[in-house]
Formats: sequence, C-alpha cells, structure tokens
Amino acid sequence: MAHSKALLVLENFIGGKFVPCSSYIDSYNPSTGDVYCRVPDSGKEEVQAAVKAAKDAFPTWSSKSPLERSQILNKLADLIEYDLEAFAQAESKDQGKTITFARTVDIPRAVYNFRFFASSILHCMTECTEMATVGCMHYTLRAPVGVAGLISPWNLPLYLLTWKIAPAIAYGNTVVAKPSEMTSVTAWMMCKLLEKAGVPHGVVNVVFGTGAKAGEALVCHPDVPLISFTGSTLTAQRITEKSAPHCKRLSLELGGKNPAIIFDDADLSQCIPTTLRSSFANQGEICLCTSRIFVQRGIYSEFLKRFVSEAKKWNTGNPSDPTVDMGALISKEHLEKVRGYVKKAQAEGARVLCGEGVDSLALPTGNQKGYFMLPTVIAEVKDESCCMQEEIFGPVTCVVAFDTEEEVIERANSVKYGLAATVWSSNVGRVHRVARRLQSGLVWTNCWLIRDLNLPFGGMKASGIGREGAKDSYEFFTEVKTITIKH
Repeated sequence: MAHSKALLVLENFIGGKFVPCSSYIDSYNPSTGDVYCRVPDSGKEEVQAAVKAAKDAFPTWSSKSPLERSQILNKLADLIEYDLEAFAQAESKDQGKTITFARTVDIPRAVYNFRFFASSILHCMTECTEMATVGCMHYTLRAPVGVAGLISPWNLPLYLLTWKIAPAIAYGNTVVAKPSEMTSVTAWMMCKLLEKAGVPHGVVNVVFGTGAKAGEALVCHPDVPLISFTGSTLTAQRITEKSAPHCKRLSLELGGKNPAIIFDDADLSQCIPTTLRSSFANQGEICLCTSRIFVQRGIYSEFLKRFVSEAKKWNTGNPSDPTVDMGALISKEHLEKVRGYVKKAQAEGARVLCGEGVDSLALPTGNQKGYFMLPTVIAEVKDESCCMQEEIFGPVTCVVAFDTEEEVIERANSVKYGLAATVWSSNVGRVHRVARRLQSGLVWTNCWLIRDLNLPFGGMKASGIGREGAKDSYEFFTEVKTITIKH
C-alpha cells in the first residue's frame, strides 16, 4: 500500500534512544478509517536489545533511594501534564475515543498514576518481630525483582500503560513495555519526555509491535521474571502457558461481563445517567463497563422506557467534537464483531430497542468510513445467550427483569467472569448482603468507577489473577526476604 510522506512513523525506544525497525505495520485512525501512522513490527531481536538495556540499567536504578525515584516520577508527571492537550488529541485520534474523555479521564489519570506511586514509595513499611526466648530478632526486606515485562491494551492506552510503568519503576525495577500496536502514539510521546524527567537510559524501554511477535518474545524471554498484562482472557491463557517453564510471576487483569443490579427502591434519577455512562463510556470499551442490567420487575418497564429514551440522546460522531458523547470503535474488525453479537441476539428472538440496526447514524462527511456504532440496548435476552455470557466490549448492553434478591445474585454470578458489579438500592442492609455474595473483585453501590488507588483492583474467576493498587503493586513488583539475627 502506498503511503504519503505525512504519515507519522514511530520508533522503538531502547536504552534511552529511538531505534528504527526493519519492518512496520499500519495503524488506522478509527474515526476516518485511514492509515495515519506506522508502528514498528518488532520481534525477538528488538525485545532482546530492550531486555539487555533494562538489565544493564537495573543495578544503578534499583540502588537509588525511594526519594530519588519519587522525584523523577513527579517530574515525569509534570511534563505529561504540561503537554496534556497534545497527549489528549493524540489519544483521541489514535483510539477513536472522544476528545472530552481523553482530556478528562485518560491523560489526567496517566499523570496521577506517576504522582500516586511517587508518593506511595515514600511510605512503604517492612515488618520486624522479636523472639526474646531464643534471643532472635526477625525483619523483612523488600527488593525489586528485575526486568518487568509490561503489556497494555488499546482501550485506555496511556492510562493503563502508566498504571504498570509507574509502580514497576517506583519500586526499583526496570521495564520493557509493549503497548497495543493499534494505539502506540502516546507511549512514543511519553518516551520523548523520559530523559528530561531524569529517567536514566534503559530504565524504561518501549518495544512496539503485535502480541504474536513482540509480546510473545517478551513473555518467553528468560531474563524477564515478571509479566503484568491487561487484555483478553484468551491471550492470558497463552501468556500463562508460555511463561510456565520459567516460573514467572504474573499479574493478569482480564475481561468482564459486569452486571448492574437495580432494585425497585433505587433512585432512578441517579441510577439512569450513571448506568448510561457505565454501559457506553469510551464506546463501551472499558473492562469495567456494564453489559448486563438486571432490573426488579416492579420498575422494569419504567426503567427501560427512561433508559432507552436517554440512550437515544447520546451524540455519536467525530471524536474531536467536544459535544460528542461517543466516538469510534477501535477497528473495522472489532466493529464487525460487536455488530455480530447484536445480530445473534436478534436471531435468538431478543428485541433491539435502540441503536444498531434500529436507528440511523448520521455522520459528518469526513467520518463516513469510520468505525461508529450507536449505543445499543437489547431486551428479552436469555441468560444463556452469548450476549449475556461473553464479553462484547462495545456499546451494547442487555436489560432483563428479575423478581427476588436470591434469584438475581445467582444469575449475576452465572458467568465465567467476575471483575466488577454495581448494585442500586436505598436499603443499606441489602446493599451489604448482595455485595458480599457477588463473585466480583469490585462492587460499586449507587455509583460507578469511583476508585481509590490505595485499594486492590482486579477480578475473580476468568477476570484475572492478582491485584493492583498501593499495597498489592508493592508486593507484586518486589521480592520479600526474611532475615533472622541472633543476638
């Protein structure tokens, strides 16, 4: 395919330098369908060079004091924040998300990730106990593990990449990161700021490319003792198999099929706008999005009527328009996959109440070839339908009725995933009872996506292994050693 000179060409960042690659892959602008960027198609050779650079940088970086590392992380946060608008524009163009979402969610959170761990490392404690009867004292030390392999997804590119890089380097590790080949631009932009922030060469290396080539080379490398991955359950199974011979430490944050449970005493004036956001924010491309809505029968028809009427008001279009609520989906293939689920639901006799195939989508001239889809609400779906069992990862949500608390807990738990859930009720006792019994790593009640980064984040069942957060990331990115002194 012929390319114009104007295309942005990314390069790997290895040992503090930008390094060209022998082959490249095309990256598309999801809102226009055009190629706008070329991304290195890295493999074993590039990963090998990056791991060597990270390994060489480890002794010096790991011996720096927490305060020195903290100051560097804070400087990097400042530099990203200073360029917030440029980062937001790039993220919106690269991923298809609205400029508003990139400005208010993605980039501020990436900045905060560095600031949070810059502060967190100054307050880490280790244990000490005494055994007076045998004249011994025990204490623990925590040491960084080594080179961390970090693989991040395309839905929240810089947000989730920095959520891995920040704790990894804060605790003294060096990293080789592989962002998604579909959304690599903001990672490349961040690399340009590392030297200015005072990050020594080799501490952060970024290798661009596909999971099959670059990702696999990173996971299989014998000198990368730990892998942090966010993405699909299927890829995580492959990572687990490939890393098993090396006994690697894994943190896997995977998919979700998240329920919202709405009881008849819920405050619908709060519940409806929040559930619209939890279903359709970022085009439904967030692992925490709500894709199954269980509504108690007494308010089912009222909820459905109000929810659908509000969903129809969502404005879908050019992501760079600040009045738009929803941008484009990541790729043509992903759009087809999401549309396929809606077709399956219709074939099974479910009713599509708004969105895909029901309402017409009017797009601006320049966006006619983009990967857009309207917020889609499906009713009368059976619990065993693939639309209620599988992660769709798009602007599609299914609304079904329930009668009793006991019944809805069982139905909410009847999927292989267990990442997040929301419960809507004004009965405090019921909120606690239901939250306790849901098989879910996170339960929000009467709200959604409110996070304290100190607290554990992660899923149960096929939604992942391990937790991330202040204490959990500290444990993952460090080795503990117990020392006993006889006195």
